[in-house]
Order: sequence, then C-alpha cells, then structure tokens
Amino acid sequence: MPGFDSLKNRDYTLILDKSGSMSATDQSGGRSRWEAVQESALALARKCEQFDPDGITVYLFSSRFKRYDDVTSSKVEQIFMENEPIGSTNLASVLWDAAQNYFHRKATGKTKAGETILVVTDGAPDDRRAVIEAIIRSTEQMERDEELAITFLQIGSDSGAKQFLTALDDQIKDVGAKFDICDTITMDDMADLSLAEVLINAIAD
Repeated sequence: MPGFDSLKNRDYTLILDKSGSMSATDQSGGRSRWEAVQESALALARKCEQFDPDGITVYLFSSRFKRYDDVTSSKVEQIFMENEPIGSTNLASVLWDAAQNYFHRKATGKTKAGETILVVTDGAPDDRRAVIEAIIRSTEQMERDEELAITFLQIGSDSGAKQFLTALDDQIKDVGAKFDICDTITMDDMADLSLAEVLINAIAD
C-alpha cells in the first residue's frame, strides 16, 4: 500500500451510475444500490480530503451525465439530493469526458502526477464498443503507464456487466490499448467488504 505522499500525487475522479436499475434494494440492510453509492461517495470524499483539500471530481451518469468539480464531503449530500436513479447506462460518453478533463488539466499544468478514475456501475453499458474505443483513444494520449488508471467496481450481480468489465481488465491491450489501464472489482471480489471500504482500498492499491 502506498504511503501518504504517493496518494497526494494523484487526482481522483468518481463516476457513479444513476441508471434506473440503481434503485434496486439488494444491498446489506435492505438499502438500495443508490444509497450504498451515496455512502461510498461520502467515504471516498472524506478520505481524499486528507491529501487533497480541493476535493474530487464527481460524475453522475445515466442516459446523460453531469460533472461536479471540487467535491468535498460536505457537498456529497447535496449532489444526491439533486439526483435520483433513472435512465440507461451511457458509460462511453462520461468515461471519455473524464479522461479528456484530465488531459486538459495536464496540458494547462493544473493537475498532479496522475489521475485515478473510479467507476461504480451495476449494468452493462449501452454501447460496449464505444466504451472500448473511449479507453483505447485515451491511452493513445498517455505518456506513462501510471499516469491514468481506471478502476471499475460492479455493484449488483448482472452477469453481462461482470463479463464485460472483467474483459476490460484482462484484454484491453489485446484489442489495441497502448497501456493496460483498467482494473475491475466485482461483487464476488468484494467478499464481506462494503462498497465504501472497497473504494478506499482501490485508491490505496
């Protein structure tokens, strides 16, 4: 596990699925997936505040997406009050925007040594090919293997989503990516950990 200094050298973006299926109540304690995601977003924001007081970038996406910059733990509740699960799973467009947001900040000297993008989703994306292309095109803009990392965390038990996200982890270089930047954590991998605990572990991995 890296030390405090290495965590300080990265920026963090959290992409949260708010498609209609996120309202399913299959989480511990009878909570919905959406409630579990809110708890995890709050935990991650609090953790990141320890080494980046400016906060993190948060995206909520379904058919369309919205970006929130400089999100601290105090802003998380407001974001979730403004949104509710509805729509489809247009992952490709939000993933592309998040990567380009990093490269824009890099070009203008407004970013740190690297970026970690954490994606919490429950279903397979609307357009799998578009997601793959967004990742491949993003790797072509990279100079170093470690400068951009994407971790997918699957919430729920959609077998199609699990298969696709696992393939991104295992095969993205095989289909043309310049670097292997994807990592996937499924419900099976989480064991007895909460989503919040898994997110915190992911940024410290």
